[in-house]
Formats: sequence, structure tokens, C-alpha cells
Amino acid sequence: MPKAKTTSETTKKPRKPARPALSHDDIAARAYQIYQERGYTPGDPMQDWLQAERELAVAKPRKAGRKTKVVSIAA
Repeated sequence: MPKAKTTSETTKKPRKPARPALSHDDIAARAYQIYQERGYTPGDPMQDWLQAERELAVAKPRKAGRKTKVVSIAA
């Protein structure tokens, strides 16, 4: 008969906490900032979006419950 596994053998290693998913608004705000930093010159919005996703994916996570909004005022 096979030997029964003990609890210590069946216990899995703890997983790293999942990184919070990037929100659509966060990515959109960063993509717009990239557009602003480029001086509002035409570019590829998809490339701006992908760059924003990459930057936010490696950025340090924000504190929970704290939200910021980007407000721009045209003169």
C-alpha cells in the first residue's frame, strides 16, 4: 500500500499577492499624459496606450483607496 502523505507534504507554498489590475481610467490618463509630453503632436494612440500599460505595470502600486484624476484646461 502507498504511504499516505502528511499535512506538511501537501501544504503548498504561499503565493505572492496578485498585483491589482490596471484600471482603464489609469491607463487612459497616462496615455493622455504621454500625448501631452509629446507636445500634442499627432502620433499613434495605440502606441501611447501600450506604453502607458507598460509603465504602469512596473510602477509601484498606489495606496488603496487613493485615486487621482487628470484635469486639463484649454486656454
